Amino acid sequence: MAATQGHGNPNWTRDETILALNLYLSVGGQVPGPDDPKVIALSERLRALPVHREAVKRDTFRNPAGVAFKLQNIRQVATGSGLGNVSAMDRSTWEEFGGSPLLVQRMANAIADQVASGEAVEAEITAVADDEEFAEGRVLTALHRRRERVPKLRGLLITKRRAEGRLTCECCGAGPWSGHPEMALAGFEAHHVTPLAEYKPGAVTRLRDLALLCATCHRLIHRAINVERRWVFPAQLSEMLGMPS
Repeated sequence: MAATQGHGNPNWTRDETILALNLYLSVGGQVPGPDDPKVIALSERLRALPVHREAVKRDTFRNPAGVAFKLQNIRQVATGSGLGNVSAMDRSTWEEFGGSPLLVQRMANAIADQVASGEAVEAEITAVADDEEFAEGRVLTALHRRRERVPKLRGLLITKRRAEGRLTCECCGAGPWSGHPEMALAGFEAHHVTPLAEYKPGAVTRLRDLALLCATCHRLIHRAINVERRWVFPAQLSEMLGMPS
């Protein structure tokens, strides 16, 4: 199946496709042309994403004509009429989000906000592997990972849970894996439970935004979010895997 590249441009990422889908849904399926101000604005937004630094040097990269073409691709997936040169990314993004315009708008706004705020770091985005990318795209996945890895927050969360008398994984219920005082807590990690579409630029992560998980369950919940293509909470993972909650 051919992809909408054009002039040697890279394939469209999930983030880019979400932004294009948001425009398509906002205009009610009436695809605007390359001279439309909304298409031009989207072209500029796509070129600002820190995901294709080399390609953005080319005038053909995500230019208004290419954006209008992508909107026609989405129209074909949505209605069955129009251009037939659509990609697997077009189809999967439509299948997952085509019926949820408000969610698409929140995701598109969150992606754009992260880029505008400077929180979207290219090295972190490109480090997200295919089997780690959430349905909301790599920009927000990378931000999620960064917020979870703040050492101070993990330490405060462990201290809080210990004071509450529930120093166990919130998925499987396991406690510290070692009786050694300096190693007992090494298996615990902080997981950010806020859905990606609700992230706000510059927002302070609070302890109530975090769940304490063992390292195994933390990897499992990230994998579940990737496989299920939806947000999964710790209690839902417990139910999925038949674990005691």
